[in-house]
Amino acid sequence: MSEPTSPLRTIRSFVRRAGRITPAQQRALEALWPKYGLDAGIGLLDFEAIYGRAAPLVVEIGFGNGEQLLARAIRQPESNFLGIEVHEPGVGHLLLAAEQAGLNNLRLVCHDAVEVLQSQIPPGSLDEVQILFPDPWPKKRHHKRRLIQSAFMELLAPRLRLGGLVHMATDWEPYAEHMREVLAACPPFSDCSTDSVQTALFPERAATRFERRGTRLGHRVQDLLYRRVR
Repeated sequence: MSEPTSPLRTIRSFVRRAGRITPAQQRALEALWPKYGLDAGIGLLDFEAIYGRAAPLVVEIGFGNGEQLLARAIRQPESNFLGIEVHEPGVGHLLLAAEQAGLNNLRLVCHDAVEVLQSQIPPGSLDEVQILFPDPWPKKRHHKRRLIQSAFMELLAPRLRLGGLVHMATDWEPYAEHMREVLAACPPFSDCSTDSVQTALFPERAATRFERRGTRLGHRVQDLLYRRVR
């Protein structure tokens, strides 16, 4: 598959907030980054060299505090995991948890996922991408900031192997409909969110902080699953 012919939009889907970082998280960023961190803008990543093995690679974009990513990396030691997040407190939080769990199959990037995909992820290198509870940008004038757009999916598709999965979740009904519309118009992907597939994959997903908040508010959580077919 070829790269998108039009440039990816430059409007970011996130706002860098100055959120409070604890002393422990700051120490983790300084002391544990050499072990778990991958610096942005250093060229294409050699994942076999980074992890010291060839194994299925799962990426979570926007992992927040990393609860879901940590739980899955612990549960699936046979797979490699890469988390991409822009907010340092969440990165620091996950660094501490990964060290406490003694994980060897997890690496982190603290940078814009669009730029990481553009410059650092080799074609066909990803087995699964998770995008769980991205900011829905509910106001109409902000819809252009939503991460799930045609240009983003066209950028992501060639980084997935054929048969690779994109797993998205949201508790915001209009965003779920937007996701379906975007993916329906993106030929590389086919909807495989069947009951049987969901039963096999989704029940083991650890609830994220944003998911718990949505549930408390009475929102219906929706998981969407798509496979790269071309």
